[in-house]
Amino acid sequence: MVDLLSNVLPDWPAWAMNVLLTMTAALSCTLLAAYLYAPEDEKDKGGNPQSAMETTSGKSSLLAEEFDTFKRSYLSVYLLIMLADWMQGTHMYTLYLSYNVNISALFLTGFLSGAVFAPFLGSLVDKFGRKRSCIVYCVLEIIINWLEHYSDFRTLLLGRVLGGISTNLLFSAFESWMATEHRKRGFPEEWMAKTYSACSIGNGATAIFAGVFAQVLEDILGQIGPFQGAIALTSLALALILRWEENYGEAQEGGHENSSLYGQFTEGWKLVAGDSRVLRIGLIQALSEGGMYTFVFMWVPTLLSMNPPGGVPTGCVFSALMMAITIGGIAFQPLEHFFATKATTKAKASELSAVFAYVMASISMAVPAVCLCCSATNMCLDKILISFIIIEFCVGLSSPIAGMLRSKYVPDAYQGAIMNIFRLPLNAVVVSGTYATDVFEHYKVYGMVSGLFLLAAALQATLAVGSQEEKKQTKKD
Repeated sequence: MVDLLSNVLPDWPAWAMNVLLTMTAALSCTLLAAYLYAPEDEKDKGGNPQSAMETTSGKSSLLAEEFDTFKRSYLSVYLLIMLADWMQGTHMYTLYLSYNVNISALFLTGFLSGAVFAPFLGSLVDKFGRKRSCIVYCVLEIIINWLEHYSDFRTLLLGRVLGGISTNLLFSAFESWMATEHRKRGFPEEWMAKTYSACSIGNGATAIFAGVFAQVLEDILGQIGPFQGAIALTSLALALILRWEENYGEAQEGGHENSSLYGQFTEGWKLVAGDSRVLRIGLIQALSEGGMYTFVFMWVPTLLSMNPPGGVPTGCVFSALMMAITIGGIAFQPLEHFFATKATTKAKASELSAVFAYVMASISMAVPAVCLCCSATNMCLDKILISFIIIEFCVGLSSPIAGMLRSKYVPDAYQGAIMNIFRLPLNAVVVSGTYATDVFEHYKVYGMVSGLFLLAAALQATLAVGSQEEKKQTKKD
């Protein structure tokens, strides 16, 4: 049996294969457990009068079917664009390396572009329409991936500037459209958790697939192959988006046509300054995602510096880490259910789940900080690999939770504007983290990342506890 497996599986180092096979088994067990122990409302999708899905009109089955159709429509687009995005990410560094250009300058340009356009781009999303903004994202991505065909540094630099704009649209326009459309169609608020959970699970699954698919395209078409595949996938997503209905910000104020871009921009900033809950949500997003992106820059050089036996097959480790993200997405709803029934009220379950995820992420990043500082390098590999798996699990777990909290605290009318406002500090944290990886020793950077997650957990705890004033405000909302 061992000989058979050795002939079928790639010739990767034993430690990497053990990680990949262990995570494959863990993901399989998680999927089986999720299927066997599905929540009652998932099992009761029929028209059972006692079903948790029943509405006051008695049309629970029809509403559930409409919701499933809506969720599939959104997920089909979301997964296509995320697959295209992952495919670019897995090969962008090696493509630029083959062009012999200044790679760090290109990446830094992308982050700075994102920071420059973030404060007001969300207002444009809310004013001119979320569907139109999603279409603009697809068009920009097609142009960007076409520019990657040219080795001229100035052309690539233009692509990174456009990439900063498209990244802001990716993380604001699509979610804003989904949340507003969900409410516009009259679906229960708690069903939104199902969409966020499916997005997190699907994101991890597409990331696992992206590495393999991109490698196949590279083998056939060369270094540019994954980017040509991304163009095809984005074009397909664009065709699907054209079937969506449009929605805007300021729906409750009388319609987008009565608002100005300046009004959207200023009202978004006023809301951030005037509502401490929105401010904290944004800061938590900046701290946690900034820590996550810094880790993304760190894990490959960290493993390479440890000189593990047989080298570091990055594709193998990447797939294992993406499986951890998928497991986290699957665990989201059971964890929320646990906190809602055993530890707190249903209204505060998301907040407490987020605290748990960020504390776990902070502890996981403290492990490489301590190991690299105080232990021999050859003694750290197993511990550090486990910590990397845990942090990715936390990413998969916290992504849908963060989406739920944004939909809870950030008004639909200004969701695009506010989400982009907080991409300014997020990009600042990412740029600082990227700079820190070049200046400080690895263990110090991991200590900083651990601190970012701990600070995010502390801010999230203030929302989980909440003051009496906030509770009154929540009731009023």
